[in-house]
Amino acid sequence: MVWRPRTTRIVAYAMAGVIVLGMVALAVVVAPTFRLSDRVLLVLLGLVVAWILHMLARCRVVADESGLTVVNPFRTRRLAWAEVVNVTMNAGDPWPTFDLADGTTLSAMGINATEKARAARDFAQLRALVAVHGEAPDPR
Repeated sequence: MVWRPRTTRIVAYAMAGVIVLGMVALAVVVAPTFRLSDRVLLVLLGLVVAWILHMLARCRVVADESGLTVVNPFRTRRLAWAEVVNVTMNAGDPWPTFDLADGTTLSAMGINATEKARAARDFAQLRALVAVHGEAPDPR
């Protein structure tokens, strides 16, 4: 299963397109006092902003038989099912958080709370998978 935020992707890619096109248009019609290098830098700035937006849009959580892959903007982490103790998403949290066996936590930006109904459905699916495949509960 793959979970990724739909609205975040749409907004990020739309904004990236607008920014790149805007910077190209600005570089073409800008006052003649700008040198060619200045115009190229305008376009490069637009491309850097588009790359950052792409990194935000690529977030996802992928579940398969062997574990989870959590793709956040600048880091991808592969987790075996045994490493995942629990997953929580309290009211007001922007995305779920995995509690890991080593005592650390990992945020999963692939499920975004701003997509209320979709996020609730996706979180319920993820939580069910973690309950089935995750670390066995304490027998106490």
